[in-house]
Amino acid sequence: MNSFKIGNRLIGAGHPAYIIAEMSANHGQDFDQAVEILRAAKASGADAVKLQTYTADTLTIDSDAPPFQIKGGLWDGRNLYELYQEAYTPWDWQPRLKEIADELEIDFFSTPFDNTAVDFLEEMNVPVHKIASFEMIDHALLRKVAQTGKPIIMSTGMATLGEIEESVRTLREAGAENIILLKCTSAYPALPEEMNLQTIPHLAQAFGVHAGLSDHTLGITVPVAAVALGACVIEKHFTLSRDLPGPDTAFSLEPDEFKAMVEAVRTVEKALGKVNYGVSEKESKSRIFRRSLFVVEDVKAGEKLTARNVRSIRPGNGLAPKHLDEVLSRRASRDIERGTPLDWSLIA
Repeated sequence: MNSFKIGNRLIGAGHPAYIIAEMSANHGQDFDQAVEILRAAKASGADAVKLQTYTADTLTIDSDAPPFQIKGGLWDGRNLYELYQEAYTPWDWQPRLKEIADELEIDFFSTPFDNTAVDFLEEMNVPVHKIASFEMIDHALLRKVAQTGKPIIMSTGMATLGEIEESVRTLREAGAENIILLKCTSAYPALPEEMNLQTIPHLAQAFGVHAGLSDHTLGITVPVAAVALGACVIEKHFTLSRDLPGPDTAFSLEPDEFKAMVEAVRTVEKALGKVNYGVSEKESKSRIFRRSLFVVEDVKAGEKLTARNVRSIRPGNGLAPKHLDEVLSRRASRDIERGTPLDWSLIA
């Protein structure tokens, strides 16, 4: 798939991974804290900050009936409406946060959860739209997002291969051209053994798209490994401190951790390089310390060269060791002093 731009950043093979700091609910309903997250994400090396644009009423209904109760996990005992009411980002904040992000020169976008959110974000002129794992089966929403003509990042948590195929086809039929699929494990937090990162290159190959990772594991190891496997986008939850209250802080990175992740990703990208079997500039200085053939005992002119007086040793000033069998049993063309690198002029 060809590279394309999100904001001013090229996305695709050969370009640095696009790293997204997910603010989610970590603003704690405090606008100033949300602004501080923007600043900290920029300082930590993030390419973008992402929000979620919904209200509790656009996601669910206010009900305590059994289907609306959360059982098990991080949010055990809560109902959906209560959780989303706490976690949502006030809509009137979002244009103001976009202006601040523009000033900071960091990309800013969001996950829309219904058509009104798509229209709202389009008015803000976000550079890309994100589809959450839980919404990727909502084909009407997918068509609405695709019709914006913007690049689309879609998480694939919980989805079967068939469901992903249906969703990608829906996006493309509605006009989407630039699609990124993110491997995601929708557990909070997720365990490393549940990540199956080998899926990332398979997603890219199977659907002809760029692929990446939306990560809910603890720590930074998994996203760094994902980049080594070809992930071109990394999304990770970001908080000022895990000591702050909030539904997502437990599996979010703090600024120093996020910065360490970004630095590790950039190091891995440098190390991946390209297919290369040549000698690097710095390696060329080490070639002298290879083994080569040396005379290790004084030899008189006409004397046979043997395994006793010729050996393969370091450094590399003499003939290559591959010539040892050719040299043995031949004779010296002149007197040779011990410690002399062997060359063809010394052999009769």
